[in-house]
Amino acid sequence: MRFSLKARYAIYGVFDLAYNAGKDPIQSRRVSERQGIPVRYMEQIFQQLRRAGLVASKRGPGGGYVLARPAEEILLRDVIEAVEGPLNLAPEIEGEGQEMSRRPDFLWPELTARFSSTLAETTLARLCREAYRIEMPRDDSDAPMYFI
Repeated sequence: MRFSLKARYAIYGVFDLAYNAGKDPIQSRRVSERQGIPVRYMEQIFQQLRRAGLVASKRGPGGGYVLARPAEEILLRDVIEAVEGPLNLAPEIEGEGQEMSRRPDFLWPELTARFSSTLAETTLARLCREAYRIEMPRDDSDAPMYFI
């Protein structure tokens, strides 16, 4: 199983906002540069995240994006579902009749629940703590680290 590019970019985007947070909003262009994401695509993703209540935007000079909630309250599951919809690991059902009754399709709901639970236990703050622990460079080293 792999996350879609959009889901990965959404995680990278909110992580960047949390890890590089300071007193001012961060422009999507800066996030795009640091994360290697096309600017237009990052902006589209931030719009979806804004509609989901995960990020907030400020227009005008000094504008950009900030987290709408503390990093400790933002779950990876929320980020992924904001851009992809509800998690569902079940494959598209093909076939009919007897062959369908011989497939272990009862497995998919359980796997989806377990995977969703793991993502619900992983906060953005946890990612930031790990990045700090491994000394991942930050854009603004004097920014307050409210997530630790």
